[in-house]
Amino acid sequence: MPVTAIVGAQWGDEGKGKITDLLAEQADIVIRFGGGGNAGHTVINHLGEFALHIIPSGIFNPRAVSLVGTGAVVDLDGLGEEMDGLVREGVAVDNLRISSRAQLVMPYHLLLDRLTDEARGELTLGTTRKGIGPAYADKAERIGVRAGDLLHGAALRNALSVALPRHNAQLERFGEPPMSGKELEDRTLIWSERFGEMIVDQAVLVGDALDNGREILLEGQLGTMRDLDWGTYPYVTSSTTIAGGGGVGGGVPPRCIERVVGVVKAYTSAVGTGPVPAELTGTEGDALRRRGNEFGTTTGRPRRVGWFDAVATRYAHRLNRFTDLAITKLDVLDGLGHVKLITAYAINGTEVTTIPDTADMEQAIPIYEEMPGWQDDTSRVTSWSDLPANARRYVQRIEALAGAPVTIVSVGPARQQTIHR
Repeated sequence: MPVTAIVGAQWGDEGKGKITDLLAEQADIVIRFGGGGNAGHTVINHLGEFALHIIPSGIFNPRAVSLVGTGAVVDLDGLGEEMDGLVREGVAVDNLRISSRAQLVMPYHLLLDRLTDEARGELTLGTTRKGIGPAYADKAERIGVRAGDLLHGAALRNALSVALPRHNAQLERFGEPPMSGKELEDRTLIWSERFGEMIVDQAVLVGDALDNGREILLEGQLGTMRDLDWGTYPYVTSSTTIAGGGGVGGGVPPRCIERVVGVVKAYTSAVGTGPVPAELTGTEGDALRRRGNEFGTTTGRPRRVGWFDAVATRYAHRLNRFTDLAITKLDVLDGLGHVKLITAYAINGTEVTTIPDTADMEQAIPIYEEMPGWQDDTSRVTSWSDLPANARRYVQRIEALAGAPVTIVSVGPARQQTIHR
């Protein structure tokens, strides 16, 4: 029962799309186990360059089933646009499936996401405005609409009859006009016609695959530091981003997950508000941002960037127990005279080596360790032994500080720009 989970070990945008696309070549099922269209996974392979948001990054393997799992929330209009874009580029989407238990992002979720975040003023969370938080809130309140409801008219009407009056009351408080129940029902009919045959019972699909020893890949979204429970709350997403969420949202018993790959950049990046002790501002931050082309796949917003934060990665390892680390964008650091790593934080005069409560994290001052850089171009290197000696030492130092072995080193966005150790 070989199951691999791929999760972010930082604040998100670590390069999970590339690593998933790479490992999906051997997979039978690839499952996006959480989140929604707020996640942007960039994939570059022999078919071209693609920005995926809800479709699993295994879609490029025509032999694998790509499943939007039970733990995800799905904007079907956005999913349809994403499918159309892939088809235009010659990518087949015939094997794309949606769990019947996945929650739907409704039009009122999209509107309320924007309105509620704007109402926070200076305390904004910086959400992607993709309706994710409101959709998960409805799930927790048990008034959500599930993909499977599209196949059962009565269940769908019942769900809308409960949810819509409540959300129209919220819209009224914001001074917005109410949404029409008739228009929503018409929209769901269109969804049913287009997506109905893609909706499956995930428990059966995954259970049969496990029984037959199929290779399953669990694809996470965002990163450990944005996990609803374990991240820098409240500056987090609304779902579980760690490997444990792969068991729940993927429908896989935890004991079946044999491999957990934590993906990290060779430095730090983050989108959204909240404490990021590694953040560099001014010309130093601007230079690193330009080097790494650090702009959000989903929003286009400039990402916050800084040196590698080993405190955050070590914390992520404690929560996920990585069997492997995959380091991406090592090539971005080529040509620097030195590189730095954060080994601890100073908080009110005390040295801290793990992630504290958010209020303390906002006071954290990074403690750096500096190492010599390397001048060689690593983007064409294909073996570990051919990496510059200082680059190897840097990777080994990350390995030692994080406490998990680095088995994959990415030196560029393409599949072939990958070193396997």
